[in-house]
Amino acid sequence: MAPQKATGGKSKPSQAGAATSTSTGARTIQTRSQRAGLQFPVGRIHRYLKQRTQHNVRIGAKAAVYTSAILEYLTAEVLELAGNASKDLRVKRITPRHLQLAIRGDEELDILVRATIAGGGVLPFIHKSLTAGTGKNKKLEGQ
Repeated sequence: MAPQKATGGKSKPSQAGAATSTSTGARTIQTRSQRAGLQFPVGRIHRYLKQRTQHNVRIGAKAAVYTSAILEYLTAEVLELAGNASKDLRVKRITPRHLQLAIRGDEELDILVRATIAGGGVLPFIHKSLTAGTGKNKKLEGQ
């Protein structure tokens, strides 16, 4: 049988190297995301950083790792708060409404995200003067 052709991305170990040497320690290919222990793609973010610069400025390798870590942390933070909001409303699916409640409920995220979330609605708010007393109580006091 012919050796199998390697398929998949960089994260899967190569099977085509089986025909070469097995005793000389076959190295598995690790992505930069795996080396950094991140889920976000470090290589793709590095490519985007290089594309978005002017005058062909050099972008260091650590810049992409740092940016990926920041994006992953912010995403995890927003998803955790939105998941808590969806649990409070006893639903299993996170909707734009839950994202809106999560972001506007957190002081720091509210400052960071100054965008309109489509389908998010508004925060529930009733002014204190409207809830201070009911109309019946005021009529009884006036008599």
